[in-house]
Amino acid sequence: LHTHILICGDVCVSGHNSGPVFEEQPSSLIYPEGMPEGKVTLSCQARASPAAIYRWRVNGTEIAFAEDSHYTQVAGNLVINNPQNGRDGGSYQCLAINRCGTIVSRVANLKFGYLHDFPPESRSPQTVHEGAGTFLACQPPAHYPALSYRWFINEFPNFIQPEGGRWFVSQVTGNLYLANARANDTGNYFCFTTINMDISTKSIFSKAVQLTVYPNANPRKAAPNIRVRFPAETYALSGQTAQLECFAYGNPIPKIRWRKVDGILPPKVGASAEGPTLIIPELNFDDEGMYECEVYTSEGRETHQGRVSVQAQPEWLQVMSDSEVEISSELQWSCAAAGKPRPTIRWLRNGQPLTTQVKMSCGPLLALMCMCIVSLTIICVQDRVEVNNGRLRISNLALEDSGMYQCVAENKHGTVYSNAELRVQDATKITLAPSNADINQGENATLQCHASHDPTMDLTFTWFLNGVLLDLEEPNGHYRRLEGKETIGDLLIVNGQLSHAGTYTCTAQTVVDSAVASAKLVVRGPPGPPGGLLVTRNDDTSVELRWSHGYDNHSPIGKYVILGRSSQTHDWKRMRTDPANIEGNAESARVIDLRPWMDYEFQVIASNILGSGEPSMPSQPVRTKQAAPTVAPSGLGGGGGNRNELIITWTPMAREYQNGDGFGYILAFRKQGMPTWTVVRVPHVESSRYVYSNESLSAYCPFEVRIKAYNKKGEGPFSQIAVVHSAEEEPTVSPRRINATALTAFEIQVSWDPIQHLNINGVLRGYEIRYWRQHEREAAADRVRTAGLESMARVTGLRPNTLYHVTVLAYNSAGTGPPSPRTTVVTKKPPPNRPPGNISWKIVGSWVTVRWDHVKSMDNESAVLGYKVLYKHEGQSSLKILEKSKNSITLPLPKDSGYVVVEIRSWGDGGDGAAQEAIVSQDSGTGMMVQNSSGTSGSLCTSFLLFTSLVLIGSSGL
Repeated sequence: LHTHILICGDVCVSGHNSGPVFEEQPSSLIYPEGMPEGKVTLSCQARASPAAIYRWRVNGTEIAFAEDSHYTQVAGNLVINNPQNGRDGGSYQCLAINRCGTIVSRVANLKFGYLHDFPPESRSPQTVHEGAGTFLACQPPAHYPALSYRWFINEFPNFIQPEGGRWFVSQVTGNLYLANARANDTGNYFCFTTINMDISTKSIFSKAVQLTVYPNANPRKAAPNIRVRFPAETYALSGQTAQLECFAYGNPIPKIRWRKVDGILPPKVGASAEGPTLIIPELNFDDEGMYECEVYTSEGRETHQGRVSVQAQPEWLQVMSDSEVEISSELQWSCAAAGKPRPTIRWLRNGQPLTTQVKMSCGPLLALMCMCIVSLTIICVQDRVEVNNGRLRISNLALEDSGMYQCVAENKHGTVYSNAELRVQDATKITLAPSNADINQGENATLQCHASHDPTMDLTFTWFLNGVLLDLEEPNGHYRRLEGKETIGDLLIVNGQLSHAGTYTCTAQTVVDSAVASAKLVVRGPPGPPGGLLVTRNDDTSVELRWSHGYDNHSPIGKYVILGRSSQTHDWKRMRTDPANIEGNAESARVIDLRPWMDYEFQVIASNILGSGEPSMPSQPVRTKQAAPTVAPSGLGGGGGNRNELIITWTPMAREYQNGDGFGYILAFRKQGMPTWTVVRVPHVESSRYVYSNESLSAYCPFEVRIKAYNKKGEGPFSQIAVVHSAEEEPTVSPRRINATALTAFEIQVSWDPIQHLNINGVLRGYEIRYWRQHEREAAADRVRTAGLESMARVTGLRPNTLYHVTVLAYNSAGTGPPSPRTTVVTKKPPPNRPPGNISWKIVGSWVTVRWDHVKSMDNESAVLGYKVLYKHEGQSSLKILEKSKNSITLPLPKDSGYVVVEIRSWGDGGDGAAQEAIVSQDSGTGMMVQNSSGTSGSLCTSFLLFTSLVLIGSSGL
C-alpha cells in the first residue's frame, strides 16, 4: 500500500503507513446548567501509522488551544473546563490527521440541561362534585430536557396510585386526571417533576392545589368522555419505545382497550393494551399504522384514533473499502444508506467537502471544483471528479488524489460515516525484459528481468514456465533467483534439461499492481524417443522394423540403434542390424541373427551430437518363424542303474534353442567296437534320461553314445560321441592275505592285498573293514570304509585287552563283494591310570631340572616303557620322550621372566598314561609335588597354586 499525501512534508509510505481509523468518537451529552467547577470530556482516539494528531471544531470553527483557554486537549480528547451555556453549547467534531490523510468524527452536541423552580405564588383551589371527573394542571416551569411527572397528596411521599384506573398522570403535560371523584379525594395535591441528565438528576414540586369534593348521595351515571388524546400523527424512531396516552372521565370508571386498526396489535405491548398508556417497545416498521383507543362502560363507549409513523436514523447498506490504484487510472466508489426520511449523502476528502458536479445533457463535466485541505494547500480539479449522491467517480487519478475519504449519510435523526483510504501509486513497469535464449542440455541460462515501481512499496518477482509458478526456494533445484537489488529479479536456470524449454514469464508485483514480460528458452539435447515402432515382416532369424522420427530437440539426428530382448531375458541389449549402421534419416531396418520360434520386443534409440535420447515405446511382441534345431543337446553322459541296464542322461534343451514345437531327442548308441548304432526317439522337451534294458548286457560294458534334437521342421546335428558304461554289479572276489595288528589298547592296524579291477564288475570305490568282539555275531559288526585304493587302515575306539574278529570286503557303486577270510587280533592292556608322582624341580640359572617317581604298572596294565614330557613356553610347545630308566629332565626357562608348563605322563604298549602338570617360573626356586594316599598331590613348600591339573609353584627356601 502507498500514498503520496503530503502532511507536514511527510510521505505516506505504502506497506508501512496507514491512515486514521476511529476507535473512539465523541458522544452528545447534556450538561447541568450552572454546575460549579465542572468539566466535560469529549473522547477521540484513532488507530493510525504514524500516530494521528488531533484537532477539534465547534460549530464548524477550529478550536485554538491558548494557554488561558478553558479548552484543553488530553491525547485526542477535548476537555472543556467550567462549561457555560451560551459560550460552550454547540456541535463538536474531532479531526484525526496523519501523513496519509484526515478523517472527521461524527458530530457531538453539547447541550445544557436545566429545571427552574415552580412559581412561589399559591395556586387556586378547585372543586368537583362526587361522581364527576376533573383534572389538576401541573404547569411545569421552564426546563430541558423532558421531565417525568408524579403527584402526591397532602404530604411527601404519599404518591397517587392508579387505583383501578381512576387516576392518571400524563407524562406529556404532567396533569393529574381523575375519572370520577369521591368524597375522600379532598386534599392538597402537589405536582412532583424530575429531570434526568447525563451526570445529574434534579426533582422539584409545585405549590399545593386544594381539591374539594362535594358529596352527592346519589351520583349521576355518566357515559365515558375521553379527555386525554394521543396525537393524530405520532413519529417515533426505529428501535425506541412509543407511548400513546388515552384517558376518559365517566361513572362508572371507564375501562380502556387498544387495537391496531389496520393490523394485529403486537404481543410486545403486553398489559399496556388495557391501560391508559399503550407502550410499544423496540419499534420497527411493522409497527406503523392506525391505532385506536376505546373507552367503555355500561353507559356507553367512545373511541379515538391516531397514526404511528416509524422513522429511522441512517444505516449503511453499502460502504466503501480502501483502494489502491495506479496513477492516471479511474476510481469509482459507491455507498448506500437506508433511513426514514431517506438520507442524503455527501462526500469528504481529508475532512473537506467534495462539491457535487452537475452532469450536463451534452455529456462532459463542465464544473470546476476547488478543495481546501487541512494543510491549506489549494487543489483544483477540473472535469475529473463527479459526485452524484452515493457515487463518487474520479478519473485520470493523480498522486494528489490520495487521502482519507468519507461518505456521510444523514437525515434529521442522525448521521453515519463510512471511511476509506485512497492510495494512488506509480505503476509498476518492466524496464529490462528477458530475452529469448538457446542452450544445450546441461548448460546454465540466465533470464534477466528488471522493473521500476513506486518507491514506497515492496516489489517482488515471480517466474512462471508455461503458466506454472516456479519454486525458486527448492533445495538443489534447477531454478534460482539471482541476488541483487530489489528492482532486479533475474532467473538462473542451472543444468538446463529438455523439460525446462518453453515460455518463461517474469511478473514484477506490488500489492496493488503488476507487470509481466516473457521470453522463450530453447534447450538443445539428445533426440526424443522415436514413435510408431512396428514390425512389418518377420522370418526365422530376422525381422523388419519401421518407425517415425521423434523430436530432434533442435539438433539433427545422426543415427539409430535398435535394442531387443526375448521372452527368456529381461535386459535390453543392442541387436545386430542390416545395415549395421543406421543413418539418422532412416525410418526402417532389419534385425538379424535372431533365434527361430522366439518372442522378441524391440526399441529404437535416436542419437545426435549431444547424446542418445530416450528409447521408443517397445514394439508389440513378435515371434520369429520356426526352423530345424541348429545345436545339439549338451551334458551327454550316464551310467549306473540296475543290472542289465544302460542309462543315458543329458541336459534338456533351453527354450531359445528349440526353434519350433513338436520338440524331442534322437539317441544313437552302440557297444564300443561294434559297427551298428541303435537309434531311439525320446519325445518331450523336458526329457533328460533314457534307460535301455537288455538281459544280455554285461556289467560295466562301455557304449558309444550321441544325441541330437528334432522338431516339426526337422532334425538338428548330432553331438560329439560320449562313452557311457552299463550298470555295475557287486564285486565277485574278496581281498586276500588279511593281517590285523594291535597298536595300543584302543587301536589296531589292518592290511590286505589289493584286488584286480577286472574282477569287480565296475569301478572299485574302496574297501570295507568289518570287526566284532568275541562272542558277538558278525551281523552286528562295526564297519569302517576306506575311499580309494589304499590297502591298509587303522581302526580306533576299541576296548583294551579284547579279542576282535576282522574281515575285509571290496565295494563299488552296486554294493560290496564277498568277505575275505577272517582274522583275529587282541588289543593290548591299558596304560596305568596314575600320573607320575612326587614331582619336584630345581632352578639353576636359566635352566630347571624336573624329577618324578617311576610309575609302576599293575598286572592288568601294560608295562611302562618310558615317559613323555610336554613342556610349553608362552607361545610355543615341545615334546620330549624319555626311556623308562630316566625319571628327570633339564629344560630351559624363558628369558623374559615367563613360566614353563610341564606335563609328564608314562607310556608303553597300551598307550599313554595319566598326566601330571606343573607350572614353573623364574622366581619359584625349588619346589615339590607329593602324591598323597587319596591320589591328590600335596606340596612341602610354603605356597602353592591349584589349577585344573594340580599345579604347584614351590618356594626358594625349600
